[in-house]
Amino acid sequence: MKNIGFLSFGHWSPSPHSKTRSASDALLQSIELAVAAEELGADGAYFRVHHFARQLASPFPLLAAVGARTSRIEIGTGVIDMRYENPLYMAEDAGAADLIAGGRLQLGISRGSPEQVIDGFRYFGHVPAEGTDHADLAREHTRVLLEVLRGEGFAEPNPRPMFPNPPGLLRIEPHSPGLRERIWWGAGTRRTAEWTAEQGMNLMSSTLLTEDTGVPFHQLQAEQIQRFRDAWKAAGHPREPRVSVSRSIFPVVNDLDRAYFGHEAGGQDQVGQLEGGRARFGKTYAGEPEQLVKELAEDEAVAAADTLLLTVPNQLGVDYNAHVLDAVLSDLAPALGWR
Repeated sequence: MKNIGFLSFGHWSPSPHSKTRSASDALLQSIELAVAAEELGADGAYFRVHHFARQLASPFPLLAAVGARTSRIEIGTGVIDMRYENPLYMAEDAGAADLIAGGRLQLGISRGSPEQVIDGFRYFGHVPAEGTDHADLAREHTRVLLEVLRGEGFAEPNPRPMFPNPPGLLRIEPHSPGLRERIWWGAGTRRTAEWTAEQGMNLMSSTLLTEDTGVPFHQLQAEQIQRFRDAWKAAGHPREPRVSVSRSIFPVVNDLDRAYFGHEAGGQDQVGQLEGGRARFGKTYAGEPEQLVKELAEDEAVAAADTLLLTVPNQLGVDYNAHVLDAVLSDLAPALGWR
């Protein structure tokens, strides 16, 4: 059995072929797609975060709105770039969104992806400490976030406050119990997956790994997942971790599907250069449902994960993306034993 949700990058463009021609379109349709996904029986609505781009950026207003309009599905991010974040302010926003959603927030965070601008985090007022780099900055922000999400007091109260304080040191409010255990790290390498386990975060792995050993993507990702689980066990954490992978899956069941994605059938992994190193990209799954069942049954990483996030082409509109989700949930998931 698997949790199955969608992951949207929230693109918009003024192109006449796009259903999302403005930021307003992208945001409002994200909410409507989450509502539709819940009605179809999907388990999650996740959103990517990119700054300085015509894509979704500030996640918490969107997450709160989705939480208010839905009642069952998980809502989350995949991922928030921690180089840009004030961890205390983020803890407040995340706590509020999680309380609005009734404890359904699954917060994916990471160092982030290649940026639209050079060192964009500096424009947000965040500068790596002397002798450190931007990756260290992201991990330090993460350390602080994880610490304050525990809900323990750390701030010295004012002896003459505007409102009475509870006794002792004060914590970030609002505090949402259990949110600390619903933080995921987007890991792009096997070693980072091990670090993720050591920190007690769930693992979020996408269709891109920033390393390549020559084996098919799904096998490299399955090794990453196993290393994560081994490191989790060695760390002695008391709970069971969660693991998600994302895939582009498009069952071709009508002429419109064929026009959009028929050319993707039989696709392969891609190997390229990213930030000065080799990276391996997973393939797109597109084709007749019977063929996709056979191909997905051989995907070792999907088999190893408890959560599958379906990347959706949000610019094709809510109705079409709901159709894709329905096709996966109805035609593929039962045949693969995911439902």
